[in-house]
Amino acid sequence: MDRVLAVARPAFDAASVVDIARRTFDVDAAAARDLGSERDQTFLLLDDDDAPLAVLKLSNAAEDPATLDMEALAVLHAQRVDPSLPLAIPWLVPGAHRDSGDPADRRVAIDAADGRHHIRTYPNLPGHDRIDAITLSDAALAGWGAMAARVGRALRGFFHPAAQRTMLWDVQHAGRTRELLEAIRDQRHRALVEAVLDRFDAAVVPVLPTLRAQVIHTDLTTDNALADDDGNVSGIVDFGDMSYSPLIVDLASLLDSLLNDRIDDELFRTARLVISGYETITPLEPVELRLLPDLVAARAAVTIAISSWRSGQGFEDATFAERYNGPVARTIETLLDVGWDEAARRFGATVERPSRGLAVRREAVIGPAMEPLTYDDPIHVVAASGAWMTGADGRRYLDAYNNVPCVGHGHPRVTEAIARQSRLVNTNMRYLYESAIELAERLIATMPPAAGLDTVMFVNSGSEANDMAWRLATTFTGNRGALCTAFAYHGVTDATAALSPESWQAVRPPDHVETWEPPDRLRELHVNGKPFADAVARLATRGYAPAATILDGVLTSDGYLEPGQALAGEWLDATHAAGALWIADEVQGGHGRTGHHMWSFQHLGLLPDVVTIGKPMGNGHPVGAVVTRREIAARFGDETVFFSTFGGNPVSAVAALAVLDVLDDERVLARVVRVGDALRAAIREVVRPYPAVIDVRGVGLAIGVEVADRATAAAIKEGLRERGVLIGTAGREGNVLKVRPPLAFSDADIPVFVDALASTLGSIAAR
Repeated sequence: MDRVLAVARPAFDAASVVDIARRTFDVDAAAARDLGSERDQTFLLLDDDDAPLAVLKLSNAAEDPATLDMEALAVLHAQRVDPSLPLAIPWLVPGAHRDSGDPADRRVAIDAADGRHHIRTYPNLPGHDRIDAITLSDAALAGWGAMAARVGRALRGFFHPAAQRTMLWDVQHAGRTRELLEAIRDQRHRALVEAVLDRFDAAVVPVLPTLRAQVIHTDLTTDNALADDDGNVSGIVDFGDMSYSPLIVDLASLLDSLLNDRIDDELFRTARLVISGYETITPLEPVELRLLPDLVAARAAVTIAISSWRSGQGFEDATFAERYNGPVARTIETLLDVGWDEAARRFGATVERPSRGLAVRREAVIGPAMEPLTYDDPIHVVAASGAWMTGADGRRYLDAYNNVPCVGHGHPRVTEAIARQSRLVNTNMRYLYESAIELAERLIATMPPAAGLDTVMFVNSGSEANDMAWRLATTFTGNRGALCTAFAYHGVTDATAALSPESWQAVRPPDHVETWEPPDRLRELHVNGKPFADAVARLATRGYAPAATILDGVLTSDGYLEPGQALAGEWLDATHAAGALWIADEVQGGHGRTGHHMWSFQHLGLLPDVVTIGKPMGNGHPVGAVVTRREIAARFGDETVFFSTFGGNPVSAVAALAVLDVLDDERVLARVVRVGDALRAAIREVVRPYPAVIDVRGVGLAIGVEVADRATAAAIKEGLRERGVLIGTAGREGNVLKVRPPLAFSDADIPVFVDALASTLGSIAAR
């Protein structure tokens, strides 16, 4: 224990203090009023009219002068970093140079019967002391949180050797208060403290070394701050418990103080307000937020233990020392009543609840129109990184299915860009900001110059992008007919669902839409331009001239069929001959999925009129775009005006820019070519003994594995899931394994995939 806690505080009377003030700091006070203190003595110096002159502090004789110097240096450092902080700065002693940086020039030593004491004098800051936390407004509570974060931020570049000490008020040392348990006379309080310390040793101590740490205040509470009439912090007056400790300890100490006399839902509501205020300055890391209830409870336990011991030793008046024990005990009881996981969740942490019953809850509130969950035994996913996902049971799965996290689940370049911009500003395109403009410029720069694609419109998803593309096409051409492949998928809006045969189910196909069969090279079916020409003709018989042809360049839903450049060129020429526009849907095949090109329409050698972008554009953040020629956008603008509240917002824009940065910096496209070629070769090798596998095809990391029938495909998908690999299925017959991983999929992931596939195929063949 820090020895200063193990002795009585000084015992100077008011008259002596008036004399000391005159002798040490030339303060001519008429009176001095004891403000109360745990281990020092603090007096308010008053003039003849009872008006405040200054605050004088007599340190405990056991106090190390190095600690006092650390306090002085710390507040001076914090003031330089954040001059607007309302800090109590110790005065220089009379005669010291006004620019002195020597902390010893801010204290005077005097000797007394119990030892040497150091005298410091501070300006009298405005505000009320000993604030009753229960009276603070919601705004004031958030303000206290922000102030704690500001103090922590102002100190983060400061260090002093004296900060490496064992001060029991520093919650990281809570476990040491076990030695004080016998001093807790209230048996209920003792049991609560013991329970908290058991939890602390088990759940907090192992994690402490991983937390952000620095020199911190450790004791910013209502006892160590002043507040104005509105309850806002107007002065921070005591740095006596400073220590090198996890940053989150400051917030735990503050919460311990502000939650006094709050129970049940009000305790958690108040905690969230304070945390929210803190995070306006310093966002918490997930592990910090997760541990915060434990640390608050530990601080409460420390309060009970230290105050009980000191009063029992006669160092303090018991009534004064233990005044908070009842309220903090109720805080502990509230946290214990809801349980640690639930307490963390109510503080705002992400805490996954058990998977049991989750699917039933989903069905009850999501409803029957939603596509069913994947897998007979659904996966409750709680985390993901790169090409791997983690279930609630801790099992990791190789994700060979999701193209949305284009550059990998949780890529730090993207997540940090989103967080930074979210903290700065998020607005809409009625205002001027650079990120959306830069994003548009960079998207245009990826397009082939010969296409003349020079105008960008931002939306929020691939469906919205395709919907907007359809509006552009119908407006520009004056036509109403549409052409798409036989089992395509292009979105969920009314217009795009009509262009998505995959979703038609038993519904009669829309009258204005016609489909054509893409080529089946394996069986030499539909390998010329006739199916497309026939589709145009069928539209004409119903009185529709085509406004647009829309194509996913890797034909994902159709089963990753490969038309080749010659045939794709015929389709494009026939589209233009019919007076229609070509819409390149890059939601599935774009952002480097083919590897050889940024966009899948380039793989087919096409020059589209409109390009639509969605899913991978923001790596999971909802953002989409339409890229077209100015003449097409201008025709649309003549008839209406386009605006999307969220389309192109700064957060979405920086997410999309970060994705483009990663694609460039990590040379993702080159990796996709290499890994995609190797993965297809490895799959072909492993499936050779199994006649149920008919074909392995695709480009880059868009791979289709055709098998005998839907049942076989479903069995393989489930078998791979059992072995920790996730895929999908595609094709009109549902018999094509859809292998479409994040582009973070690497050489090291190939054996994981093929070993699982080999094991699955072997198991199915042995049935």
